[in-house]
Amino acid sequence: MARDFRVRFAPSPTGALHIGGIRTALYNYLLAKQKGGKFILRIEDTDQGRYVEGAEDYIVEALEWCGLELDESPKLGGAFGPYRQSERKDIYKKYVDQLIASGKAYYAFDSSESLAAKRAAYEAEKKTFKYDASVRAEMDNSLLISADALQARLNSGEAYTVRLKVPIDETVTVEDDVRGKVSFDSNELDDKILLKADGMPTYHLANVVDDYLMQISHVIRGEEWLPSTAHHILLYQAFGWADSIPHFAHLPLILKPNGKGKLSKRDGAKFGFPVFPLSWEGKSAEDSFEGFREYGFLPEALVNFLAFLGWNPGTEQEIFSLEELVAAFDVEKIGKSGARFDIEKGTWFNQQYLINSSNAILAKQIRPWVEAKGYEVSNDYLEGVCELMKERVSLLKDFPETGYYLFEAVKEYEGKPVRKNWKPEFRAAFDELLSVIENISDFSVSSLEETIKAFIAERELRIGTVFQILRVGVSGTLKGPSVFDMIALLGKEETLERMKKAYVQFDKIKAQ
Repeated sequence: MARDFRVRFAPSPTGALHIGGIRTALYNYLLAKQKGGKFILRIEDTDQGRYVEGAEDYIVEALEWCGLELDESPKLGGAFGPYRQSERKDIYKKYVDQLIASGKAYYAFDSSESLAAKRAAYEAEKKTFKYDASVRAEMDNSLLISADALQARLNSGEAYTVRLKVPIDETVTVEDDVRGKVSFDSNELDDKILLKADGMPTYHLANVVDDYLMQISHVIRGEEWLPSTAHHILLYQAFGWADSIPHFAHLPLILKPNGKGKLSKRDGAKFGFPVFPLSWEGKSAEDSFEGFREYGFLPEALVNFLAFLGWNPGTEQEIFSLEELVAAFDVEKIGKSGARFDIEKGTWFNQQYLINSSNAILAKQIRPWVEAKGYEVSNDYLEGVCELMKERVSLLKDFPETGYYLFEAVKEYEGKPVRKNWKPEFRAAFDELLSVIENISDFSVSSLEETIKAFIAERELRIGTVFQILRVGVSGTLKGPSVFDMIALLGKEETLERMKKAYVQFDKIKAQ
């Protein structure tokens, strides 16, 4: 029987959400929207010891910033809630009891001390301890005692866990949409804990029960969860839900820039770029991280960049809007091998989005960066800055940093072009040029260019020399926008003031 397309993003609120989590959420979102399905946020907070205050809000804000609109979530609600696992505790107990009653799970009374002793004994013999069918008879569990003895121990309040009774000599097969057919030998699997001593379910139990009850049709998650999928298949079968096993797709790792190993949360500081969507303030400097938003990325560019970390449309097209990604996405085009995290490619994506943004929209986006530097300018002026700079920068923060001279007086002048082109005896001619500029009534780019070029020709000056002197005079550098564009934007008064100051500095540089 065909099911509706329902996918979930199910992070744990244990801190900042790694960029790999956003990619997982993105692929889930793309599949859901393409198929007219639902994109669900479920918070997997069963491990209360690792819960971090503010992490859930961070997750929601990150998804919203990236434009990944949710259909159901703890905040939005929905027909399949609650959407926090900590609020579903009573639900899991019912299903644990069902597994025990059917003989698919059992109580384990082993203390942490006895388990530690068992592991130590195995290590002494250079073996690895695994709680499975081969050792069940040596352990302290309900498989070895009578029903009356078990009830007495339960009635006494003795601590216990509940473990899955993994069958022996079976092959567990997963049909993975990315990796194809993957098989596991049940004899290699341990009896996973399903219910912890504190009464909370483990990831394995809660994950399967919630996916079933929430009618999840497709599970897209990182490849680190592939080994756990064997236990999840066994749980579906143990519950009698074999017909409701979702489609699985396990995503390739996001690798370090050098391609060696998984990209970790510490790699951002190591390599000098963010690995989180938003900045996160932890309890210490080591646990505080810069985000892509604060680094200067547009959310659309980040989403486009992340989509290509593991997926390829099979065409030459690289720039995709979110709507275009929805239309083009295909799980079968997700690769199996790890995707190298190339921040230079990421900034290239961002630059393309800056170039193609309207000046009005871009001005609103860079205003917080501009104001953070203490600059106060009009919207019209800011739009002018965007027009001049957007093809020359890669990040939002570059506008007031790389193009600072469009907001304040020049701080430093490039020495090489000054030493090459400036001569103190030019001062009279350039003073005359400033008078010409001062008398221009039409201060448009075309008028400025026409008038200044006419002056240069009339005085038989070298056009390259004059242009370089003007450019360094108003901006301090030969890099950047057209000199006429800058002069027109800065305005007559500011241009004249800067050039008069520059002549004095040029004399000093020449004398060095």
